[in-house]
Amino acid sequence: MFTCMNFHGGEGLAFRNSTIVVLCTALLAVTGCQKRAATPRSSEPLATVSPAKQEPGEAKLDVCGLIKNEEIESVQGSPIKETKSSGRSDGGFRVSQCFYTAAVFSKSVSLSVTQSDPDSPSKRSPRDFWRDTFGRYSGEEEEREGDKEKRESLREQERGKREEGKSIPPRKIDGVGEEAYWTANRVGGALYLLKKDAFIRISLGGPDNEETKISKSKSLAEKALPRL
Repeated sequence: MFTCMNFHGGEGLAFRNSTIVVLCTALLAVTGCQKRAATPRSSEPLATVSPAKQEPGEAKLDVCGLIKNEEIESVQGSPIKETKSSGRSDGGFRVSQCFYTAAVFSKSVSLSVTQSDPDSPSKRSPRDFWRDTFGRYSGEEEEREGDKEKRESLREQERGKREEGKSIPPRKIDGVGEEAYWTANRVGGALYLLKKDAFIRISLGGPDNEETKISKSKSLAEKALPRL
């Protein structure tokens, strides 16, 4: 027959102490298991942060170093606040670009370099693209070289077409690069220059007329080409 028992004196105290010891031991065992479960084993390596994946075929080109800030400042007459480079793959080519932000933003300058993309299956070179784009205009310009008056008349016609919003053929520029062409539009224009198996493009902002922009672009190109 089961009967309730009162524990007095040493027997009751001993029972309570033993009960506390058992409960504490069980609590520590559970806590220890939880900690061990939360702690990764030493044989498992900790996760590491991987560096950002680079774009395949990224050109190892310091495009912003082709023209120094002070060289642009001397031509544009405005300090350069910052430069920003970027790159992309496009049609089998690798295009590296630098934008020079001027204190007077309208006088900023854009420079780009087009080279072959080694990771592209296309075997077409920038020189091939150049020939397809500008080759048809070289013969026309050679004819104009022998007739200054005719050349000036054609330029006047081009200016009139520009005002009407019609397409204007590229204009060959002598004295810089292997070959060079100026492409005009209603808001300005850009100078394209060929060197070996790459070509560069320079575009200037500002209120200057076309002839002044061509002259300034040539001046900057003469700085960039030897560094390419």
